[in-house]
Amino acid sequence: MEALLELLKKNARFSPAEIADRLNMDEKEVVNHIKDLENNGTILGYHGVIDRERSGDTNVTAMIEIKLTPERDGGFDRLAERIAKFHQVTHCYLMSGGYDLAVMVEGETLNDVARFVSEKLSTVEGVIATSTHFQLKVYKQSGFLASAGFEDQRLAVSP
Repeated sequence: MEALLELLKKNARFSPAEIADRLNMDEKEVVNHIKDLENNGTILGYHGVIDRERSGDTNVTAMIEIKLTPERDGGFDRLAERIAKFHQVTHCYLMSGGYDLAVMVEGETLNDVARFVSEKLSTVEGVIATSTHFQLKVYKQSGFLASAGFEDQRLAVSP
């Protein structure tokens, strides 16, 4: 099962026949395993990794550090779930260190993100502080190097 998931993480477009061949399994068995993983929530979905610069996507992405006051009997979970439900939020993680949540947000403009932070995020009861960092350029995402100027070369080794 682990090898199947690793293959799908690398390329979700592998056909069941290709996966079966790589894992020495029966194609029908692969289809059933994938269906089971989808049904039990192990596989949450599939997505393409898009070079936003090449696609003409001009949306703005920001990473927001959030400090929270944990709730009695709920800790951070209820607050994190509430924040994660905003449509602007694409990723939401509980973190160790100087802040509690790391949230990735998308908007059409810098002002859209700023408005989201000031009007929605900072008004959530339990949010103590936020720190917003705007994405300037992508070099690597989801394991893929961005195409902007990168060539598949080894780094020079210096003594």
